[in-house]
Amino acid sequence: MVYLRTGVLLQTVMSMTLTGAGLEPPKAKIVPKTIELHGDHRNDEYFWLRERDNPEVRAYLEAENRYTEARMKDTETLQKKLYEEIVGRIQEDDVSAPVHRGDYLYYTVTKKGLQYQINCRRKGPSGAEEVLLDSNELAKGHSYFVLGGFSPSPNQKILAYATDTKGDEKLTVRFKDLATGKLLEDSIEGAYYGLEWSEDNRTIFYTILDHAHRPYKVLRHRLGTKQSEDVEVYHEKDERFTVSLGKTRSKAYIVVSLNSAATSEALVIDARKPDSAPQTVIPRKQDVEYGLTHRGGSFYVWINDTGRNFRLVEIPVSSRDPKDWKELIAHRPAVTIEDAEAYAGHLVVTEREKGLRKLRIRRFRDSAEHFVEMPEPVYTLAGNTDEPYDTKSMRFVYASLTTPASSYDYDMETRTRILVKRQPVLGGYDPANYVAERLEAAAADGVRIPVSIVYRKGLKKDGSAPALLYGYGSYGAPSEPGFASDRLSLLDRGFVYAIAHVRGGGDLGKTWHDDGKLQKKRNTFTDFIAAAELLIKSGYTNPKMLGIAGGSAGGLLMGAVVNMRPDLFGAVIAKVPFVDVISTMMDKSLPLTIGEYEEWGNPADEAAYRYMRSYSPYDNVERQSFPNMLVTAGLNDPRVSYWEPAKWVARLRTVKKDANLLLLKTNMGAGHFGASGRYERYKETAFDYAFLFKALGIAAE
Repeated sequence: MVYLRTGVLLQTVMSMTLTGAGLEPPKAKIVPKTIELHGDHRNDEYFWLRERDNPEVRAYLEAENRYTEARMKDTETLQKKLYEEIVGRIQEDDVSAPVHRGDYLYYTVTKKGLQYQINCRRKGPSGAEEVLLDSNELAKGHSYFVLGGFSPSPNQKILAYATDTKGDEKLTVRFKDLATGKLLEDSIEGAYYGLEWSEDNRTIFYTILDHAHRPYKVLRHRLGTKQSEDVEVYHEKDERFTVSLGKTRSKAYIVVSLNSAATSEALVIDARKPDSAPQTVIPRKQDVEYGLTHRGGSFYVWINDTGRNFRLVEIPVSSRDPKDWKELIAHRPAVTIEDAEAYAGHLVVTEREKGLRKLRIRRFRDSAEHFVEMPEPVYTLAGNTDEPYDTKSMRFVYASLTTPASSYDYDMETRTRILVKRQPVLGGYDPANYVAERLEAAAADGVRIPVSIVYRKGLKKDGSAPALLYGYGSYGAPSEPGFASDRLSLLDRGFVYAIAHVRGGGDLGKTWHDDGKLQKKRNTFTDFIAAAELLIKSGYTNPKMLGIAGGSAGGLLMGAVVNMRPDLFGAVIAKVPFVDVISTMMDKSLPLTIGEYEEWGNPADEAAYRYMRSYSPYDNVERQSFPNMLVTAGLNDPRVSYWEPAKWVARLRTVKKDANLLLLKTNMGAGHFGASGRYERYKETAFDYAFLFKALGIAAE
């Protein structure tokens, strides 16, 4: 790979001027640069925006922020109204569904006017409330705050917690004596997500990041010692793999999970013997993934060694020989096993069929099985990982496009359920006023693409309604049809909201992911276009009234489809979009790059390079008209560097033929996930919706 710089430095034009009623957008300076690879000469005139410490970079980003603020000034009243609506639907003083840990019930409290949750517990249902951690106090003096870990010791006496005050996902871990309320002297800097205690109540395991922001080491910390004395437990040297920590529900093992985009391996540490060496459960094999849970003398492992969608096997703890494995559920082409959790008396298996999750309950004493019944045809659910091991009641959270998140305790013996908590929606919300549907779009190759839709009753399907179509489609992550109360501000104004379950996600299993990655990535984009065309053809909306939205890898989707079919959309919201695919995947020093060769491809391979080059949004901007666009970035984002959306917008400003809105909004004090406080997040949502109304020409009243 040869980097060549040619030409001369042009003058920077980053000022914003008012000319009558109009505004002049910022323009980034152009520094001609050619990057040569495989005989291809790519022009990257905005490569210099990667220079984070260059004052001109910050000046440009701030100029773009001022321009965005000025262009959106006429929506300030609307933003305020939308914000008040969103806040008005939530129960600001609220308490979460409590979960059992030992003798205590743990829960979170939110209070009106406060940005963050307060972590509490009580001993039994009638015990006195103990405030363990008030994130509002911890956040004082910081513009950004995330509680990145909350882990009580097994005996409930010491709390380990992790905080992030920059958005760079480098955490500081502290320890609190819950009897006295005082902090211990112990402190861990530079940790990553995931804290796991051993059963001795003195030892905790954590991970750290390498230079490329990859969690690559597991360390062991003993209370009362300095971080410099912490012991390295495991070092993952293959840069494709990341390291994460977990603990079996049985509390018998600390689990060290090693994952690349296509391969996995698990090591276990005896939780009662924290100084013992980690033991491999099944040695890694390329393109084979697995996960595990534990009960008694067995591991229960879901593994895709005989088929892409996994089978379930029982493996003796005392033997790793495949001849001793017992198959409990065979591989099925149409059903994916996503997870399994072993309780003392039951095994709960999470499966996905036709895009929907199902819970299979298997009783150990007689192998009797049943599925938990769900009340709606389109829904999403998730298991809860905090219940005790020795229980017959499991917690799951159910939601749909019309049903708010609802926590149920399900008796695995009697097959009865108790609603523990439903997300309150104030203001008289009635789910009967809304309609949820599941349609199928015909992709370019004939594959049927599910599309989930919700709208308010009374919609006239004559093509006149505004719509917002969401998509993601990467890493095998499904786009779940869940509930969002803020979405009512759209639905109650006549919007149709839709989710395109495109390939590249895991909505229909591992093969769905396989068909939207590497040399099949373009399927993700053409699937989304097919979903948009279906909405238009079926009378839900028309191109001028169709907005689309996606973030991160979903932002890549936004960038690709507006290059391919700019005529199909009226507005685009691209949140922290991964749009400079080639430059990022060519730079091994960046977070995620090497680990994602198995998702996008390695540009060192010419075929992979040319395929990525064919769709990379930044590299395929052409002189044409584009829809109205809102693009966001986070200056401290370790996942999608701020310069990707900044470069993309700079090039669009130079090339596009239209006078439509093009706005770049960079959060100068946050990372990938935007604002951390709940009220600040509501303001961001109100801003996004106001942009949508403005871009589509809708009178929001």
